[in-house]
Amino acid sequence: MSARFEELDWRPTPMGDISLRRRRDPGTGTDVYEVKLGDEFLMSSMFTAGEIALTRLGLAALPDVPLDVAVGGLGLGYTAHAVLEDPRVRSLVVVEALGEVIGWHEAGLVPLGDALTSDTRCRFVHGDFFTLDFDAERRFHAVLLDVDHSPRHVLHPSHAALYRPEGLRALAERLHPDGVFALWSNDPPDDDFTAVLGRVFTESRAEVVEFPNPLQDRPATNTVYVATL
Repeated sequence: MSARFEELDWRPTPMGDISLRRRRDPGTGTDVYEVKLGDEFLMSSMFTAGEIALTRLGLAALPDVPLDVAVGGLGLGYTAHAVLEDPRVRSLVVVEALGEVIGWHEAGLVPLGDALTSDTRCRFVHGDFFTLDFDAERRFHAVLLDVDHSPRHVLHPSHAALYRPEGLRALAERLHPDGVFALWSNDPPDDDFTAVLGRVFTESRAEVVEFPNPLQDRPATNTVYVATL
């Protein structure tokens, strides 16, 4: 049994102090892993339905062929792990801005670290996803993005350009024909952003993902945007 609370790592970064914490949930007795950036909670292993749905909804639109996938944002690894559970996937590139987060997985400090680092299809890239210069000569069948809280609530001002038509067109150039861009958001569906997607992609929609929130004793929701060339 783990300690009731433990800070597994804390580091200063250009985006603020980042910390990885593990606590024991008193209701279930299970370990909960949490990541904070400054005073903001970025993610928790208690709430992973949205990250997993990002992968499943994004990949569902693709044909039964070998798939090359890129994920923006490693976090606790639930989006990437769901990608590797799809038998069609032959390669996965995970782009993460914070080397500290990659280090947590490589050191086995987070539950999915060993599964991701031992899968030969998966490769971590330490870099800024928003420059779109990762594996610059390649195109992908799907690009899945889970970094910002939402297109309107970004972690860094430099991210905002991606969610405008010019940024989305540049991202679309990294996709194969009929490729998919999918985005996780913590906010309700944003009709204005869906309209921006519609200016770049042939089809776009917003899917609401509902899941229980035991901390507030009520359902919670995320939004997954799915756009197809």
